[in-house]
Amino acid sequence: MARYIFITGGVVSSLGKGLMAASLAALLQARGYKVRIRKFDPYLNVDPGTMSPYQHGEVYVTDDGAETDLDLGHYERFTGVSAHQGDNVTSGRIYQQIIAKERRGDYLGATVQVVPHVTDAIKEFALADQGDHDFILCEIGGTVGDIESLPFMEAIRQLRNELEPLQSLSVHVTLVPYIKAAGELKTKPTQHSVRELASLGIKPDVLLCRAEHPIPDGERQKIANFCNVRKEAVIPALDAPSIYSVPLQYHAEGLDSEVLRGFGITDAPEPDLSRWYDVVDRHQNPEGEVTIGVVGKYVGLQDAYKSLNEALVHGGMANRVKVNINWIDAEIFEQGDSDIAAQLEPMHAILVPGGFGERGSEGKIAAVRFARERNVPFFGICLGMQMACIEGARAAGFDKASSTEFGETSEPVVGIITEWMTQEGLQTREAGGDLGGTMRLGAYEAKLTANSHVSTIYGGATTISERHRHRYEVNGAYMAPLEKQGLIFSGMSPDGLLPEIVERPDHPWFVGVQFHPELKSKPFDPHPLFAGFVRAALEQARLV
Repeated sequence: MARYIFITGGVVSSLGKGLMAASLAALLQARGYKVRIRKFDPYLNVDPGTMSPYQHGEVYVTDDGAETDLDLGHYERFTGVSAHQGDNVTSGRIYQQIIAKERRGDYLGATVQVVPHVTDAIKEFALADQGDHDFILCEIGGTVGDIESLPFMEAIRQLRNELEPLQSLSVHVTLVPYIKAAGELKTKPTQHSVRELASLGIKPDVLLCRAEHPIPDGERQKIANFCNVRKEAVIPALDAPSIYSVPLQYHAEGLDSEVLRGFGITDAPEPDLSRWYDVVDRHQNPEGEVTIGVVGKYVGLQDAYKSLNEALVHGGMANRVKVNINWIDAEIFEQGDSDIAAQLEPMHAILVPGGFGERGSEGKIAAVRFARERNVPFFGICLGMQMACIEGARAAGFDKASSTEFGETSEPVVGIITEWMTQEGLQTREAGGDLGGTMRLGAYEAKLTANSHVSTIYGGATTISERHRHRYEVNGAYMAPLEKQGLIFSGMSPDGLLPEIVERPDHPWFVGVQFHPELKSKPFDPHPLFAGFVRAALEQARLV
């Protein structure tokens, strides 16, 4: 029987509910329990797939092709448990399903209402596919008091009544601000937040109090008294040196012990946190450092490249080096007075990440050219690989080489993919079709060329599985001239039709991949491509 932990947030947004959920799951997992984490998002988009990265951050893609909230990336990185389509739901998806049922006549003419139809759909989502998990953590997006989240709060209230005693627990993440002028921590925002939650029929069992300064015992007791919880259930959550210190910090404050106590579990084994101590040691005690330039188009918001950022950090952990990331707006290389060399010469390696649209594309191509001509380690991901192929084609004499994503071109080195094979059969798309959920999404296999650079990086593997999110592909008609120019296609789809990986054997480290390897990297299991890329950057640093 799975136990449920419902996680809500109050006072302000961006308190770190997702990180808290991931950390708590990691602590329970370290005690031998099997965990799963789900995210409820109150916004009306069906999924975040068509949302601007500047508004929402990155779109995290699961093996089964779901476009989900970036918090699911935290969940996977901290637990190693692969997320699924059923682990993220939005209000938009709930309403879409309900309206489809109403149109079919499934409700037999009944008036469709928020209660019970919407709340029942939310409860069904929460209770589905429990498997043999010991704990299912459900994070509710937004802040208590938001209009959008009210149906989710009502569904939680009902679920807590319907589940067996000691089968559910509520954790509320709140804020204890420090007023500098007064020199005091203020507990009133937390009191009001808990009161708001209680007015919705939900009594929190554990309070996780975010604070910039230590919370004295007297203040913890005050919060406990006014919020109707034990003092031990008021868990301070101070700012940590890094996100990878958070599980250890929360354990030291007793979060996992108090949660287990709330379920009546007093004989749980002590957690094995050895791998987290190792991760923190590698992160906080590097033996060198490298600087990597990331030439992208969404660099104004680092959450747009959240998994990429973390994967580079993981690559640093694998090599015991600190990775300094220099975020560079690709558009600056498109300005007439831009000195590309001045920007990129200090870099020990260059990475061009994924993205959509023409803006910044010429700047990315310029970065690829610099890396190729100067023998600087280069890593291209998704659009970055496509830019590497366009740059290679131009170097081979195709002066007008471009992508049909950017408009009509006489030399379409990159074009829209209209069909591809999946386990379910042939998938087809139209150029003018819907944008949402219509890309090549999820995990697909690729066949590697024996004895190639990438095969060596993957430990001699000949078949790999990686996650994709794209609707444009390198045009197979240009593969032969590109290989003559030195850009080798060392990874292909199993049917041999879709290019997956390119590399330059005559270059110190030049790899482009059509997939997103950053989505599978974890602190205790760094992705081999990022470990190899950072290692190449370290070798480059020793040369300069």
